[in-house]
Amino acid sequence: MLASLEARYPGLAFAWPRPGVLEITFRGEKLNAMPPALHRGLARVWRDLEAVEGVRAVLLRGEGGVFSAGGSFGLIEEMRASHEALMRVFWEARDLVLGPLNFPRPVVAAVEKVAVGAGLALALAADIAVVGKGARLLDGHLRLGVAAGDHAVLLWPLLVGMAKAKYHLLLNEPLTGEEAERLGLVALAVEEEQVYEKALEVATRLAKGPKEALSLTKHALNNWFRTFMPHFEVSLALEFLGFQGKELEEGLRALREKRKPQF
Repeated sequence: MLASLEARYPGLAFAWPRPGVLEITFRGEKLNAMPPALHRGLARVWRDLEAVEGVRAVLLRGEGGVFSAGGSFGLIEEMRASHEALMRVFWEARDLVLGPLNFPRPVVAAVEKVAVGAGLALALAADIAVVGKGARLLDGHLRLGVAAGDHAVLLWPLLVGMAKAKYHLLLNEPLTGEEAERLGLVALAVEEEQVYEKALEVATRLAKGPKEALSLTKHALNNWFRTFMPHFEVSLALEFLGFQGKELEEGLRALREKRKPQF
């Protein structure tokens, strides 16, 4: 079953590090940036996982200890070149967040170094995010020149409050893992070399818990997020409008030239 999943989803590797714990490791471009196929896979894999026998918890991590720098330049260029690609990635971005939220088993994310954009969305959509104290967490959309979409309007106000959400999203202000834990954006911050072991420990504890009761509790808790689905979908649509705009051009140039954008 796992071999067929790996064949279906290039860039994803599956393993059983502990009984009941399914580990998903994804491999992208530099800093595990998501090219089109990987972005698609991370959005769609969750439904297929429901058919994998024995899964009681999922542990999600990036290859080499780097979670993800978000969508790749190639993904953005594909969206800018084709309306069909833009609409496809719109729905993928929606499912990238809703997949972990709606998956019936607990999901743990291990974030050792970097989580930006779609990568941060995936990490925060997990039920429990374990991050390195020095990890760099950044929404990143406004630096790119598009509205804060993905998970931002859905998750940040509920996790850290509106004032802090506006500060970090509007100013594109990064956080360390330690700051994110203090604000309540993530569950745990530990030393970088301890992230994987702690995340595996948490996933193992969840896998040993009462399967049905855990699933129902997760479902009920995540109704808080489902209540705000209209806000999520509007913010996502506004983000994707920006991919046809002029500000994105400067944002992309600045990223390529490794400088601050001049909007």
